[in-house]
This record gives sequence, structure tokens and C-alpha cells, in this order.
Amino acid sequence: MADCDRYIRFDWAAKRMLRDKANFSVLEGLISVLLNQDVKIQEILESEGNQEEENSKFNRVDIMAKNHKGELIIIEIQLSRQVHYLERILFGVGKALSDHLSKGDPYRKVKKVYSISILYFDIGKGDDYIYHGQTVFKGVHTGDIFQLSERDRDFLKMKSPEEVFPEYYLLRVNEFDKVASTPLEEWLDYLKNGRVRPDTTTPGLKEAKEKLNYLQMNSDERRAYEHYLDNLRIEEDCLESAKLEGLAEGRAEGRAEGKTEAMNEMAKNLKELKVPIDIIIKTTGLSANEIESL
Repeated sequence: MADCDRYIRFDWAAKRMLRDKANFSVLEGLISVLLNQDVKIQEILESEGNQEEENSKFNRVDIMAKNHKGELIIIEIQLSRQVHYLERILFGVGKALSDHLSKGDPYRKVKKVYSISILYFDIGKGDDYIYHGQTVFKGVHTGDIFQLSERDRDFLKMKSPEEVFPEYYLLRVNEFDKVASTPLEEWLDYLKNGRVRPDTTTPGLKEAKEKLNYLQMNSDERRAYEHYLDNLRIEEDCLESAKLEGLAEGRAEGRAEGKTEAMNEMAKNLKELKVPIDIIIKTTGLSANEIESL
């Protein structure tokens, strides 16, 4: 890709640039296309992932926003594997709900939450690159879906329970391998490959062409960005090499002990490569004490 057509990776932009109000239109476009509703961000709320850290190449990025209806939207960008990632998504939604309901507030002030996870690692099994989940109540014996009565709808100003409970979106970036022909596919193409069609009219991407162009970065920003990309490549190579070596060791054992030995071997390899301990924990499932004793 020529520099004139080169665009900054979304994970970098989300951490460094997209919290600027002048760039909200990029995030608004992604959310609007995914949720199929017009979203106007009112504010970006602080969260632990917003903080700058020295080893930011290994950290997830969290963005929390509100749409024009006051509903909470959580966007998480996860670069590296985490064993209990689904549990963490649930925790993040619960924390968002509790943090934004003041003590003593009535339950009617509970806001709907949309959790959007942009995953740059392989997770689970499935043929699709986007999965959507929400809570429905299904009859145990009849199989019918629980609905609100007309009286309840009028009083609660909602049509169904799904309007209250959180919704979850998993964007499995690595699984996208299509030629982009819809706005959502164009967004997946950008998330995975950093490509934006010259004639795009997709919300957010037409703004990204102007705001996230590599050539618009100053020299310091370019150096920092290139260093970030180098670190990502090194991390990927380290994890892949350690995984292959560890799995080979496990296969050779052919017993239950082999899996433990494989994880130990993987952890030792990662330690030698100076990979941060939190990444080793996520990759191997070993505890900090077990890793330190190797």
C-alpha cells in the first residue's frame, strides 16, 4: 500500500486520537453502521484502558461513550489472547451499569449498554466474523419468548425486555476474508487491513480518510507509530514461536503431564524473550508464582 493510501491502525487511533471531540465522527460512524442506528457521541468516559502506559503495545483499549439517547456504549479493542475474555466482557458491562447509577437512583434510570469487542486474536469456533448476543427469556416447557403486556409497554415505554438488557457484539477481525461490498464489510476491511476505498461513502470511513492518514502525522508521531507496529510484530512472533515449541513439547509427552510441561516450557520461552508477565499469564494460564519459579 502506498503511503498516500496508508491509514493509521484503528487500535492506535482509538488510544491516541479518537477521544478528541474533533474526531468523534470516526467512532460514530463505526457504531452507527454496526448498530444500524444514528449515533452521536456526547462524551468519552474515562476507563482504565484510557491511561497511557509504557508497555501499551500489550494493553487493551477501552472506550466508553454515550449516544444521543444516553445509552452507554463500551468499545474494547483487544490485541492479545486472554483466557477469560468473555467473563471480562460481562464484568465490564456490570461495572458500567453500577458506575453510572448513582446511589439511591431509581432503577428506571438504568441505561442500556452496548458492548462492542474488536478482537485481533482467535477466539472460539464459528464461521462468521461478527457475533451478536442479547438476553431473551424463553419458556422452559413451551419454547415461547416472554413479552411485555400492552399495559406494561405503555407504562415502561418499551416493547420488550431486550430493550433493557445489554447487547454484545464480537468482531473477530482475523476471520474477515471477503471483498468488502457493504458499509459494515468496509469497516471490517479497515479494522483488519487498514484499507479505505477511495470512493467510500461509509459513515466514519470517509472521515477516517482525512483524519487518520499516515502522511498527516508529524515526524514524532510517525516514529512512535512505527515503533508500535514493530512491537506488535515482535509480540506476535514471540507468542507464535513459544506456542509452537510448547505444543511440540506437549505432544511428545502424550500424557496429562505433557500439557503442564508444555505450558511451563512456553512460559520459560516467553520469560527469556522479556514478554511482560501479564501476557505470559494470559497465554499459559499459569499463576504469577508458578511463572516466577520457573
